[in-house]
Amino acid sequence: MGLERELAILFADVVGSTRLYEQLGDKRASETVGLCIRLMRQATEEFRGTVIKTMGDEVMSTFVSADDALSAAAEMQHSIGEQSLLSMPDGQVAIRIGCHFGPVVIEHRDVFGAAVATANRMTSQAKPGQIITTAAMVAQLGSSWRSAVRQVDLTAIKGASAEVMVYEVFWQEEQEDVTSMLRPLVLTQAVRHSPSRLVLRANGREYLVDARQSAVTAGRADDNDLVLKGNLVSRLHARIELARSRFVLIDQSTNGCFILPTGSAEMFLRRDSFVLQGSGVIGLGQSPETGGPQTLEYSCEE
Repeated sequence: MGLERELAILFADVVGSTRLYEQLGDKRASETVGLCIRLMRQATEEFRGTVIKTMGDEVMSTFVSADDALSAAAEMQHSIGEQSLLSMPDGQVAIRIGCHFGPVVIEHRDVFGAAVATANRMTSQAKPGQIITTAAMVAQLGSSWRSAVRQVDLTAIKGASAEVMVYEVFWQEEQEDVTSMLRPLVLTQAVRHSPSRLVLRANGREYLVDARQSAVTAGRADDNDLVLKGNLVSRLHARIELARSRFVLIDQSTNGCFILPTGSAEMFLRRDSFVLQGSGVIGLGQSPETGGPQTLEYSCEE
């Protein structure tokens, strides 16, 4: 009978290993992948984790602490990204990492359970150089790591009754600042005269983003704070959050956001972010129509 407990599970794999074998030949490619595996193992052990197994170009590790798991994941990304021996003619070798926290069964030096499958699914959601995790993992994080994650999607997991919230972990220091489409001068003025709250209106209802409610999500899925239905609206379309005294709109959709600030020209935002100032309207997936079912009105207030 196996031992049951809750653990953080981490999967990390080398991106494009098949291409490496084609470009470098079997011997050098095997050495390159082997170096990645050693660096991932070292990061696991440095942060008190256990390497459960390696599978070709992939490592599976477990951690008692969710914070240790993300610290190990970040160290893996750093060490592989900075290793000169992993520099290829077409760029640096990259890895992708997925994590989840949940109940597992430990038996014969292996772990089993739905949580393992979920962690593995997060790896498939990650792009090269990314760390992707779940809401269950985020709930276990301390304040430092929790401030470095951002919800980016909803995804279906085989065997799960509901879609899973997906978060990206910003493991590089320079990633912690949200990218803005505004010029630095405008941002400086925004911080100096920062509003205290953002009022959002949609479908006859009003929502606030402020120090007490620092973020809201908008999309067609029913578990969003602002539910807006429409064929062009993604399940999780956008997130609006208070970050460093600024209200930031973060598009996470397929069809993008159309922003029409009062007195300015319409702008299009897709898979990027924008600092909201003054007032205006936002169209999810299409140009905003005042009072339309896919339109948000916004107003920054002091």
